[in-house]
Amino acid sequence: MTDQMDLRTAAAAFDRSAVAATETAAEDERKQVLSQFPLEEWGTLPLSRYALGQAAPSGSGPAYCRLMEFGTPNLGSIKGGSAAKHIMYHHNSGEWRVAAPLRGMEPQEAWAELRGQFVRAFEGVAAGDFEAVDDLEVLRFGPTLVTKSLATYFPDHFLPVYAGEHLRRFVTLLGGSVQAGAPAWHSNRRLLELVRARAEFAGWSGLEVMSFLYERFDPRPQQRSIWKIAPGERGRLWDECRNGGVIRVGWDELGDLGQYQSDTELKQALDAHWPRGSDGSLTLARRLLAFRDLETGDRIVANRGTDEVLATGTVSGSYRFETDQSEYRHVVPVSWDVSHARKLPQPQHGWRSTFAKVQPTLFARITSSVAESGAESAEPYAGGPVTLPEDVAGVLEALKRKGQVILHGPPGTGKTRLALGAALALAGRADALNSTPDQRAAAQAEMLRDGRIHMVTFHPSYGYEDFVEGFKPDLSATGPGLTLALTDGVFHTLCAQASADPDGKYLLIIDEINRGDLPRIFGELVTLLELDKRGLPLALSVSRRTFSVPKNVHIIGTMNTADRSISHLDAAVRRRFAFLPVGPDPDAVSGTVGPLDLAQFFESLNTRIARHLDADHQIGHAYLLRDGEPIAGEDDLAAAFHHEVIPLLEDYCLGRADLLHRILGSLVDEQSGRPAFMSPQDLAAALATEFTSGAPGPDA
Repeated sequence: MTDQMDLRTAAAAFDRSAVAATETAAEDERKQVLSQFPLEEWGTLPLSRYALGQAAPSGSGPAYCRLMEFGTPNLGSIKGGSAAKHIMYHHNSGEWRVAAPLRGMEPQEAWAELRGQFVRAFEGVAAGDFEAVDDLEVLRFGPTLVTKSLATYFPDHFLPVYAGEHLRRFVTLLGGSVQAGAPAWHSNRRLLELVRARAEFAGWSGLEVMSFLYERFDPRPQQRSIWKIAPGERGRLWDECRNGGVIRVGWDELGDLGQYQSDTELKQALDAHWPRGSDGSLTLARRLLAFRDLETGDRIVANRGTDEVLATGTVSGSYRFETDQSEYRHVVPVSWDVSHARKLPQPQHGWRSTFAKVQPTLFARITSSVAESGAESAEPYAGGPVTLPEDVAGVLEALKRKGQVILHGPPGTGKTRLALGAALALAGRADALNSTPDQRAAAQAEMLRDGRIHMVTFHPSYGYEDFVEGFKPDLSATGPGLTLALTDGVFHTLCAQASADPDGKYLLIIDEINRGDLPRIFGELVTLLELDKRGLPLALSVSRRTFSVPKNVHIIGTMNTADRSISHLDAAVRRRFAFLPVGPDPDAVSGTVGPLDLAQFFESLNTRIARHLDADHQIGHAYLLRDGEPIAGEDDLAAAFHHEVIPLLEDYCLGRADLLHRILGSLVDEQSGRPAFMSPQDLAAALATEFTSGAPGPDA
């Protein structure tokens, strides 16, 4: 009911006149599509006029897919991700990439089938047979392109909203439901029905509805990563980028980044063009894909070196690959704000490479009115609403969907920190997430004292009597002998508190959840954890008291996947939890120590560990952090490597010198398995030689 009231209020306050210019531009774009690709000519449309990745015939204008993705932004966006959304495209490698139903066909044969399905879809909609489109299997592999095509040719029958997940969110918002497995165009029709049934949208155009929904109820993540991107070496392209309203990066030999479907595929291309002599480049591949997928409204920082901000920027358009440029062809449009240009009080060691993530606290200081000569403030930025980091938002979404979640990953990846971060958000203290470490720690301590958030650590001797109920020594008894009293466990106590406060939010954090015997600890309560069984009464096995799990109780568990002393989770327990991976994050250790690029070293070391052991035994980024920041000195690096990383790897390798040598290479004697000892100054150079040699040049 609250959402419906918000919807009516927001619709009444929405300024429809502000959309007029966009509507005019959208109609011009629609006429361009209809002029260049008339419906009646689709039956004979050549492949060269449709697909990306090939030279268009002279004088013919852009191919259909290019026009729909890049040339018609006012009709609604379908950007992001790879060219696979177009069902069929010509890859940089020279081969044709096609959707699964078209594999094994020659290009022209595949195109004839795809074109035929487009034609049948257009004919079905023109005849009012909307269900006919659902039966066209090939089109299901390009739902956003197909839905935008239908909305462009038939604007009275479709809204300019194309992403399946966005459509489902909007349908739910308007009180409807979406058929399971329904393609985007089907959900689009359902949304249109709901819009037309509501009085507040009477007389609204489709573009007005789309603009309103995204402005007021945007389903996209509200907290996205903020990137630092260098405009060429030492900022040499800055004037061109500023004047052109863009940001440019190199690696031109890769071609259009839109043609890569995964970080693995792009990594292979990087290694082919720049043989590195190491296991690196996966981090760079992921950063290039993040650059490609920047969305309108995303924030970036342009830098020169490690301590100078040239400007902050807001992404204003979609990625493109400019073939007519001589260099730095990967381009994203940006609206620049040079008023934030300044020298930073301290160098940012992670800014030596082209890309680096910027923490929200640093970005807030850059964009606030901190004096250039003053020290950076320890207070969090107070301007604007508090938005949740993506990982915290993901945990809360899983809790809402499932009721309990387990964060799993190798040691040192920040699972407990993430659990406590989600707890802060649940407790209404999201402001502490972007504060200093001391302020965050104080907020966490205060939260745990409040009583609505509890934290325990499981271990092999932890049992049902600790968690639910059991008879324990009564320390208040004064008579002779041992007196036992029925005692409530931590979960029983939490549930009792939550039952007495149904409007509150209660959370139990279970650290190292897989170190306990979960079937024994949870007992019969496993059944009651399911959301549809919340509130059901059950007789406890010890006291026979009636017990239920309230709807306002949630559980977050953390699980170290490298602990082989622990068996697999019981299937009945596993089914009640959502599982979220928390992996090593190279961006968290962006920085350098002498000649060593920490992120490349970290990525390369983990690649070897995954190859020779498994992914569960990788090391977490916390091993290369000090006080929440990447290691910056040779002494800290040597201490972390010799006293933390090597002992962990020796334990993983179980005394096998050959295995340790395959992971650490020249840093281990192959025969004895003894790690080489060297001075801190020499260690950084040795690690750089072993793990990061041959990397593509940075642009800091």
